[in-house]
Amino acid sequence: MKKYIYIAGLIGAFLCSACDDFLTVESPDQLNSENYWRNQSDVESGLAATYSQMYLMTYSGDQWSFPEVKWPVEAYREDIISMGNDAMNYPNWVELAYFTYTNGNSQFTSMWDSYYRGISFANQVIEKAGAMDESLINPEVKSDLVNEARFLRAFYHMQLLLNWKEIIIRDKYLTDSNELNKELSPRESVWKFIIEDLKAATALPASYDAENVGRATRGAAYAYLGFAYLTMAYETPENESTYLTEALAALNNVQGYELVDDFKSMFDGSNKNSKESIFEIQFSMSSANGAVYRTQLHRWMGCSELGGWDEILPSQTLMDEYMKEGEIASTGLYDSRLYETVFFQCDYFNDGTGKVYGHNYDDLFSYNRPAFRKFMPATVEELNQNYSAINIPLMRYANVLLMKAEILNKQGHPEQAIPLINQVREVHGDMPAMKGTSQAEVQAQIEHERMIEFPLENYRWYDLRRWEKLSEALQAAGRSGFEEAKNAFYPVPQTELNANESL
Repeated sequence: MKKYIYIAGLIGAFLCSACDDFLTVESPDQLNSENYWRNQSDVESGLAATYSQMYLMTYSGDQWSFPEVKWPVEAYREDIISMGNDAMNYPNWVELAYFTYTNGNSQFTSMWDSYYRGISFANQVIEKAGAMDESLINPEVKSDLVNEARFLRAFYHMQLLLNWKEIIIRDKYLTDSNELNKELSPRESVWKFIIEDLKAATALPASYDAENVGRATRGAAYAYLGFAYLTMAYETPENESTYLTEALAALNNVQGYELVDDFKSMFDGSNKNSKESIFEIQFSMSSANGAVYRTQLHRWMGCSELGGWDEILPSQTLMDEYMKEGEIASTGLYDSRLYETVFFQCDYFNDGTGKVYGHNYDDLFSYNRPAFRKFMPATVEELNQNYSAINIPLMRYANVLLMKAEILNKQGHPEQAIPLINQVREVHGDMPAMKGTSQAEVQAQIEHERMIEFPLENYRWYDLRRWEKLSEALQAAGRSGFEEAKNAFYPVPQTELNANESL
């Protein structure tokens, strides 16, 4: 999205003000939501604003807010994550980890607001661009851009539905303040709405040129469509067979991708938009036009010994899972994903070759405190910079393969699931073929693979909830305070209750 994504902050501010047209009187010689939509460039700028809400940033371009919202909200609750020392200084983060939050929590309120803002921008593109005459925009181009906006509308609704039990379907651009008042919709209704948008988005291009890298593609639409159907299969058992069939069909259409041999390269900025990447958030060190699409993510992710702020750490539960199968990799070590995800005291990091930014691990740490390597920069020069621009993969081909394996196994075909699991194990973990052939053994292996494949990509909570294992996993990890009925989903934020008279 190099072509236009970096002006999203400016366009986003415009579109947000345009949402309030019904409250203001506009000067006839100034752009507003009615006269803005003049050509393809305007529509692409509107899409840029829609993408911008993935960054969970304020309009001031706050480079801190992205990690401070995304990982506390999505990751602190997981059994594979521990809070760092400095994180304990932020009560609104601590209450997420200890399940003591109320609906006034600022962090998940920010997520709710950002995603609904993204939905509002998408609705404006869908309606305004959709109404543009062919004299203003090529009809085929218009169709692609509208479908791209529908993908983003589906994506934002999905992120909300994964975190809240019931949400509001926003399917139109609001022009009247009374339209803000709308009831929550049942989960299945929201899933069906999401699915219709994703189906439309499967007409998107399979790829883009280098100037438009990062935009939603046909593969992204099919991948999220498969994820939606898989989740629905568990949530509506009476339709399980149908939804599993639909999920597998969608995932089989995710084509043209391959697993990346160098696992860590997908998360350290050295292999952005890799051959495995299906959809990822784009970051850049560019500050053209005043935009801010760089962050201090490496400071937030890094432990204090690596110059970070000590906000997030791998849990002992995660470390134990990585080592569970023993040192059976083709390297003679544990699963290679361990070393590419976590720094820790071991012969590998203490072999005198300076694998930890030119140091041995024991030169930096006087005790064994595992720290995340994932989402840390590739070089010491980048580590020492104040800012970084590491992309965030949201959907990878490994996820598609493991979802397909889960579906096939659930359909009674573990023999078809096993080769998919082994493919991920071999390429990413340097691990031998899995043991076991029964459905139960294959499901257990899938749960193991997903646990060690996706730390910090924040799928763990949704996986555990899908498998009905939230309470079991948190109890096993020694996490207290969790109540299934209360904490499986977040409560609707107080700000929405205050603004929406229908709730």
